[in-house]
Parts: sequence; structure tokens; C-alpha cells
Amino acid sequence: MKFFRKKIEEEMQVAQAGPMADDDFEKELEHLMTEEHGGKKKKKLFKKKWSRKKKIIVGSAVTVVFLFIAFKSVAGGKSAVMPVTTTPLKKGEVTETLSVSGPVQGTDSVEVVSNLHAEILELRVKEGDKVEKGQLLATLDDKDAKKGVDIAQNAYDLAVSTYKDKQLEAENGYAKAKQEFETAKANYNRTLLLYQGGSATGVELETATNTMNDAARELTTYTIKDGKPVANESYSLQIEKEAFELEQKKEALENTKVTSPIAGTVVRVNCKVGRFADKTDDDKPMFIINNLDVLEMKINVSEYSIGKVKVGQPVDINADILNGDTVKGEVTAISPTGEEKGGGSTERVIPTTIRIIDQNTKLIAGITAKAKIELQKAEDVWVVPISALIQNPDGTMAVASVVNNTVKYIPVKTGVESDIEAEIIPDEEGALTEGLQLIEAPSPMITDGMTVHVLPSQQ
Repeated sequence: MKFFRKKIEEEMQVAQAGPMADDDFEKELEHLMTEEHGGKKKKKLFKKKWSRKKKIIVGSAVTVVFLFIAFKSVAGGKSAVMPVTTTPLKKGEVTETLSVSGPVQGTDSVEVVSNLHAEILELRVKEGDKVEKGQLLATLDDKDAKKGVDIAQNAYDLAVSTYKDKQLEAENGYAKAKQEFETAKANYNRTLLLYQGGSATGVELETATNTMNDAARELTTYTIKDGKPVANESYSLQIEKEAFELEQKKEALENTKVTSPIAGTVVRVNCKVGRFADKTDDDKPMFIINNLDVLEMKINVSEYSIGKVKVGQPVDINADILNGDTVKGEVTAISPTGEEKGGGSTERVIPTTIRIIDQNTKLIAGITAKAKIELQKAEDVWVVPISALIQNPDGTMAVASVVNNTVKYIPVKTGVESDIEAEIIPDEEGALTEGLQLIEAPSPMITDGMTVHVLPSQQ
């Protein structure tokens, strides 16, 4: 008798203490679902991980059944009234959230690299330094770059000089050819008149004709553009080629002064003085610069939850570095495509961005933080513990009220749900009232119209 009284008191304290932690629940459920027989234990009946909501409902129901069995044992097997604990119905707010985690990083991040095989002569910044756009980060040996510019400049100058020579040659040659053609043509016309008058032979006319035709063919060897002779196109193309090479060499010379492409904070320096710029530690970028004025989180949301996530939803963010504090965030971007989750799973995830709104927090880039996305919220509604919900065989929902120790089922529908609470909406208007006593965890043994014993509140 003393054993059962003690056990009842213990179970009442557990019931009043609220939902168990996940690990405690698993242990307690394992204990309750295992029976000793002949000094040996039967196999565990449950091995699958359950959701927090299901743990609350099943755990609470198991506790109620155990209490009833204990009461019945105390009564010596005689008829006993089912003991229940109740909670007063009241209005409040309930929020459905999605818990995710991911790395914190700057909103703008760049990797500064160099493909120059040039020695690093000077580093002008260190990790943690704030820099402005265009600020000098490192200086490289520029001797080879300068030599490359000189060679490219000479090649370009030669191409330009050659083009000018060929252009002048084309102009002079064309002028001479044109003059020779005009002379030959005049001689042909004169010879033709003489031949027609009998003063010139046919051989002389033929010679004048051939000379004129040769002069005409010489004119066709020149390229005419806008009525003027120009040098062969290959010479102008050579100038363009050498101009491009010169521009590349000048750019390489400019790149011996390594500068920051953005304003931000230097978060990584992977190079050293005396090393070559294109041979950094583990082939990492020379510098990584982040804009840390505004931070963000990159998370992956399951394809099964992404339908509830919207841009603009508020987010509560916490991390170990915050020492229990939370900061505010907001969903700012959702990728239009999913990707593989990995690890052999067929599930897809959708990359999502959370902008951290609060400024001057203890959060730093590079750490992992946890975020709760507020999917939806209901305010000034009837709110009950998840454990108080009854799912009927036909799928409808109800709650169990107790009036004068008699159970009455009240059909309801659920609205917004959190991990431990749910909004309820009565099927019949006026069926719910402030302070109505509802059974906290009705077991399948409790039926509509049943007489129960309400245990005293421990609060």
C-alpha cells in the first residue's frame, strides 16, 4: 500500500512538472514498456524516434494509465474512479516555429587572389583590420611585370610603325599606279585614233591595250576604303593584338599592388612576406574580406517545410556566444531551386538566407547559430497543451472538459500549433468558456460521460 501511494505521489509530481525532456522520455517510456519476468526483460516494444508532439501525448497518456492502475491496486481490485489532472482554459497566443541552424557570415564576402608568380614584398593588413574599397593590402615584386610592360610596349610601337609604313606605301603605290593607268589609258586612246586613221599598226594598238590593262590590274591590288587606299588589314589586326597584350601587361603591373575590392573586414590572411602570390597556404585566397556591418545566416530548409517559409518572416537567433540572449532576424531570400541533402538521403533541401537585423551584437562570422523562424502566430485565441487534444477514430479532434466530476467531450478543430501548445476552435459556438476545466492528458480509457476524480492542482 505504501509503495503505491508513494508511486502515485511521484507520478502526480511528474504530471504537474510538464513534458519530459527527450532523453528522459525515452528512458521512462522504455521502463514502462518493459516487463520483468523470471529475472529477464522482454524486448523493447518501441525503437523508433518520435516527434516531440507525439512524445507529449503518449507520455502523458501512459502516465494517466499508470496512475489508474495504481489507484485500482490501492483499492484492492475494487471499482475505482479514474484520476485526472485538469487545467483551466484560457486565451493567449501560440506561435508555430521552424528550428534550423547554419553558419553566420557577412552579407558581402570576397576572396582576393593573384595569378602573378611574384614575391610578396609587404603585407599592409592583418586579420581583423577594417579596410576601405581600393585600400592597399599587399605589395608584390614588380620587376618582371615592368619588364613585361616594356616588351609589350615595344611590340605595340613596332606594330604601329609598321602599319604607318605600309599605309604610306599603299598611298604612294596607289598614286603611282593610278598615274600609270591614266597615262596608259591616254596612250591607248591616242593609238586607237591613229590606228583608225591608218597611222598606227595593229601591233602598236595591241601593245597600248595591254599596257592599259596591266595598269588597271595594278590598281586592283590596292584596298580602297572610303575612296582612299589603306594598308593591308593584317597590319591593323596586328596593332589590335599588340594593344591587347600591352593592356594585359599593364594590368599585371597594376596587380602587383593588391587592393580590396570592397569595404569590409579582413577575416583571413593566407599569405606571407617572401612567398609567391600565386602559391598561398593550401592554395587558399590571399585574403578573405567580409562586410560584417550586417550579418546573415545561410540555412537549408527541408522540402517538407519550405512551403511554410516566406520572405519577411521574423526569426529569433541564438548561439552559445550570446550567453542565452537572442537576436532578431528576418528571412530575406529563398532559392528557386533545391539541392541534395546528402548523406545518402533522398530528401531535398532549399538554401535560404536569414538577415540578422539587430546590430552591435556578440555574433561573429564563422560560427554556427540556431534560428527559430516564426511561420505563423495566433493571438487572443483558446490555447491548450498538445497533450489535451483527443483524436477520434474518424480523425476529428476534441478536448475533454470536467464538470461536477463528469467528462464531456467538446468537438474542436486545431489552428496554429507550437511544439507544446495548440489553438483550438470549437465546432459549436460558445462551447468553450474562460476557466473551463480541461483534462490535461486524457487517455483512451476516458470516455464521454465518464465519472472521474480530479486530482488537486500542485501549483
